[in-house]
Amino acid sequence: MRTDIFIGIDMGSTGLKAVAFEGGSGSPLAASGGALPFFRLPGGGCELSGQAIRSALVHALRNVAAQLGPRTADVRAIGCTGHGAGLYALDARHQLIGGCAVASTDQRAGARARALAALHGPALFEEVGCQPWSGQPTLIAAELFGADAVQRGDIHRLLFAKDYLTWLLTGEFATDASDASTAGLLSLASGTWSRLAFDAAGLPDLAAGTLPPIVPTGTVIGTLTPTQARECGLPAGLPVTVGAIDLLASLNAVGAEHRGQAVAVLGTWCVNAVIGPVAEPKPPVGAIVNFGEPGRRLYLENSPSSMANVAWLARALQFPSAAAVVDCAMTVPLGADGLRFLPFINGGGSPPGASAGFIGLKGHHDRSHMARAVVDAVAALHARHLLRLASFGLGVPGLVAALGGGARDVRLVRLLASFLGHPVERCGDDETGARGAAQYAARSQAPADDAALPAPCDVVVPAAHEARAHADFYAGFNDLVESLSPAFAVQAKETA
Repeated sequence: MRTDIFIGIDMGSTGLKAVAFEGGSGSPLAASGGALPFFRLPGGGCELSGQAIRSALVHALRNVAAQLGPRTADVRAIGCTGHGAGLYALDARHQLIGGCAVASTDQRAGARARALAALHGPALFEEVGCQPWSGQPTLIAAELFGADAVQRGDIHRLLFAKDYLTWLLTGEFATDASDASTAGLLSLASGTWSRLAFDAAGLPDLAAGTLPPIVPTGTVIGTLTPTQARECGLPAGLPVTVGAIDLLASLNAVGAEHRGQAVAVLGTWCVNAVIGPVAEPKPPVGAIVNFGEPGRRLYLENSPSSMANVAWLARALQFPSAAAVVDCAMTVPLGADGLRFLPFINGGGSPPGASAGFIGLKGHHDRSHMARAVVDAVAALHARHLLRLASFGLGVPGLVAALGGGARDVRLVRLLASFLGHPVERCGDDETGARGAAQYAARSQAPADDAALPAPCDVVVPAAHEARAHADFYAGFNDLVESLSPAFAVQAKETA
């Protein structure tokens, strides 16, 4: 007997993929995807053309359909997920303004975010759960288009990454609470759009007609249009569900939300999170997200730069790939012979104004030492964030899962486990975002117990014989970052 199939689509900070999963077993049956051609602009800009998104989406779904062959008839629903924040603003013709989306790693609104934090930071944290940051859609919109962009009629719709995909597939607009709240636009208390957030950002004219309706995660928002069905080789009329932000989708895929497990996502961003009960007073973490489930919140400690640091070094020193950077790094012992790296190539929220750089660089260091310094720092930054979450009693002690592209390399996960001092569960399946999106789609068609698409995981233990060395390195890394806070502040002021 043939089983149902559910497709999950995940648009991350560097690529888009679509994966078809078998209901019940969770086995991936077909997968396709590729890199998205984000391009860098002066002043820290990072954009992506709408045509590139559309082409990547059609290409991935067409390839999945071709791999499934006759079994495309067994596809029951599609779910979408994507990276948080950034700017997906549509004009009067429902096209991306200027033909481009803006990535969440865009830094052009950095000075605006710092100024806003100085004026309204504590009030905004209390209201929406986060301080102002450069990747927020409101701050990007105000920076690029002006505070009167809505009043002038330039911005007609404001979406998030996954919701733009849903609109391309169905022609319908909607979002969920997880994206809206992660972007700092949702009132934690009421679960509705925050007037304070829009007023503080200088965009008071953003109204209900501009913002998509907020619906529960997993809601069927529409069906695959005949045009998209023909282009993608899938049946017309397939239900398409509103998913969650990729982080929540990934937590859902590995069951972390029910186990109190913290997760570290080794992706472009350094994402570290745990789901826990509503806490008052609010713990001073990086962000608190109302994802639409009464009595629970998603707590985050993040930086815009995790594996992005490794990708940068690969480009700068002409390594063939990020994997080659890690290979080279592992030819040098922990600590890179005294060389340290500050892993904030796309900036950092804590300390404020953090930027990247090497410390202790000397004439005998070569690219292998630089690679090791970068890899050590990436893992240490994740550990720093995870331990901060734990310090507020968030998550089950010693229970951490590593996800994302970096988790495919067991050496990186072992390095993280060694800094934390306990085993880490590794989901080397780098399709957790797509898997979570597909699971939301499955739940829209069947009871939750019948819609599980379990992800395969294993356990990575610390390097026990080097426990002291890893503890000492982490302590030194943490002290270095803290001691440089004043320097980061001066540098940020000079480059504002």
